This record gives sequence, structure tokens and C-alpha cells, in this order.
Amino acid sequence: MDSRTTLISATAASLCFILCICMTNGQLQRFIEPAQSDGSVSFITIGDWGRRGDYNQSVVAYQMGRVGEKIGLDFVVSTGDNFYDNGLYSEHDPNFKESFSNIYTAPSLQKQWYSVLGNHDYRGDAEAQLSSVLREIDSRWTCLRSFIVDAELVEIFFVDTTPFVKEYYTEEDGHTYDWRAVPSRNSYVKYLLRDVEASLKRSKATWKIVVGHHAMRSIGHHGNTVELVEELLPIMKENGVDLYMNGHDHCLEHISDEDSPIQFLTSGAGSKAWRGDVDPTTNNPKSVRFYYDGQGFMSARFTHSDAEIVFYNVFGEVLHKWVTSKELLHSSV
Repeated sequence: MDSRTTLISATAASLCFILCICMTNGQLQRFIEPAQSDGSVSFITIGDWGRRGDYNQSVVAYQMGRVGEKIGLDFVVSTGDNFYDNGLYSEHDPNFKESFSNIYTAPSLQKQWYSVLGNHDYRGDAEAQLSSVLREIDSRWTCLRSFIVDAELVEIFFVDTTPFVKEYYTEEDGHTYDWRAVPSRNSYVKYLLRDVEASLKRSKATWKIVVGHHAMRSIGHHGNTVELVEELLPIMKENGVDLYMNGHDHCLEHISDEDSPIQFLTSGAGSKAWRGDVDPTTNNPKSVRFYYDGQGFMSARFTHSDAEIVFYNVFGEVLHKWVTSKELLHSSV
């Protein structure tokens, strides 16, 4: 065995050891975001974006900057597929600057970005996006597999959804994934679900939001992610989650759950969109409140009593607005 092979083996063993520690401590890393002086929290959600400014990514970024200034943006949520086509090849990949730092330059967007990994990110060096080296290049960047953002009245639980999808472990998928930190799909998902459930149970936040890359409910190209519906959704229902935010489908949409207050919000239109790629038969039409197959993003604002979700197109025009109160949301089912 040569020195390079020995190093790779040692690195893999170290990753597995670290993963085991993370799996057994039952704690997701927590980041604190103070609420504004009036007690409100505002953020923008964007997904499926990193294309070096192409496919209107730069135009969407410009509109995000305008909206961010208007709403008094606190931070940005990224729902994954941060860099196309195959993530980053290393922590020194110029695509990081070309698709992130050089694109989201508006003053209002110089806030923390909290990101999860998408399936395209796993096709590259997934560890690169988690590296502290990227934070040295651009201090806004925070990307972990699963973690919590605590914004006082709002808690956001970021969940690494790519390892849930069984298709990605098969040859039929046709792609190679960076599974170095996922030695066993079933064990990884089991311990992650345990940690998410424990964190949700401990939460005293007024609003609970779960963020993942893959959709639970969608009438877009990929449709519903069965593994999440079967394994994660029941935990969300049992623990009072209000919203699930995701990307993956390159569209904007809002779907209500049929038997709980949970709202499913897709914001995966940060650059390339899929015009006309829709299948309304995958979900109850009465539950679909909004669908748009163009580029855009979503903003969210929360107070102790109310929530406002707004979807925008590439021109910054409001496409759909949903306003609810905490009392109304939980009395409507």
C-alpha cells in the first residue's frame, strides 16, 4: 500500500470516527441570529443557484438585493444545489467566488448565508463546501450537513436530505456521490432523525421551520420525495413544525398539507428553471396554492403572532403572498 492510499484510508477512518461522535451526542450545531429591535425576523430563501451568473442568476441576485433592503434582511437561507453541475471539486475551486462571492454583491446580502447540501453538491467534493477555508474566503458562508439557526422566535432546522434518497445509491442513477461521511445510509438517516426529533422536542420557538434540499410535496419535475414523506414528515407533524422549505425542483411553489398545519414551500429557482415541467396529479389540486415555473426567490418575515411569505419573479414582481397568524394556522386543520 503506497503512502497516498494510506493517507486516504486514514482520512476516511477519521471521518467515520467523527461521524460516529456526531451521531451519538444527539446535538445539532446551533447558530444564533438575534431578532430585530421590533422582535421580527426576516430572511430570503433561494435554491439551485450556482451557475457563475448564467441562466439569470445575476438578475435574480440583483432583485434579492432590492428585496433584502426593503425587508431589513437578517440572513439568507440556501436550500442546496449551491454549485453546478457537480458541486465544488475542492475548497480552492474558483466556482465558489464565481458563483457566490462575485454574484451576491448587494449591500443587503452581506449577511450570513446558511446553506445545506443538495444532490448536485454531493456529486463533487461535499467536504469542500463544509470547509472553514471557504469562510476565510467569504465570511458570509456557513454550510453544514445538518444544524440549527436560532433566531429567538424562529428556529430553523436544516436537514441533510440527500442521504435519504435511496435512488442515489444505485447504479441506475448514473452519478457518483461523495458518501465519505455516510458509511451506511440506514445508520446515517436513523441517527439524523433521532437528533432532529430531539431538537424539535426541546424547541420553545414560536415558529418551527425545517429546511432541506428535497421536496416533500411538489408538482414539479421531481415530485414528492417518498423517503422524506415516510421518515421525516411524521416527526415534523408530531412536533409542531409550521413550514418546510426546500429546493430541488427548479420552480416556486406553495402546497398545504392535507391533515396538518404544515406548509410546503419550494424555492429552487435561483438560476435555471424548468418551464412547463409540471405534473399536477402528484398532489391534491386543492392543496396547491401556488406554482410558478420561472426564476425567482422567496422572502419570509415573522413576528410573535404573524408570518408573511412572499414569492418574487426575476423582475422582483410579487407572484404570491401568504399571510397567516399562529393562531389561525393551527386552528385551520
